[in-house]
Amino acid sequence: MDSNAHQVNSTTTECFEKSERPNSAEANGIVTIAKLARAHGISSRALRFYQDRGLLSPIRRGRERLFAAADCERLALILQGRRLGFTLTELRQMLAGWRPGAGIPLPIGRGKCVEQIPLLERQRRDIDAAITELRRIYTRMFMASEASDRG
Repeated sequence: MDSNAHQVNSTTTECFEKSERPNSAEANGIVTIAKLARAHGISSRALRFYQDRGLLSPIRRGRERLFAAADCERLALILQGRRLGFTLTELRQMLAGWRPGAGIPLPIGRGKCVEQIPLLERQRRDIDAAITELRRIYTRMFMASEASDRG
């Protein structure tokens, strides 16, 4: 199993680990928005955002949002795609044919991979330039502060 599939499976396991006092939904393989968010290290607001954009479709019980194992897997793939710099529109397209339990990484086409690498490299250069600029600004501020302390 590759590391991406392992990451998806381990997060799914975290979503459905038995809690000390599981409720009836958890016993049926369903978790709350809070538990799903906690398992993935994101906010409930982020989950609602992905739902509003049509990337997740939880079961609704009144005002409560409940998520199944497939939602947990899908969310892991969405978050992987976001880390890789894909837009929500691109992710929606990639996940259109995805089936739960496939145990595969994000279904990225070869061409999309080739396209994305230079984009991420460009972003890395931009971030490196921003860090260098901030360090220069900080150094100038420190030197100005030292000069005013002496003067």
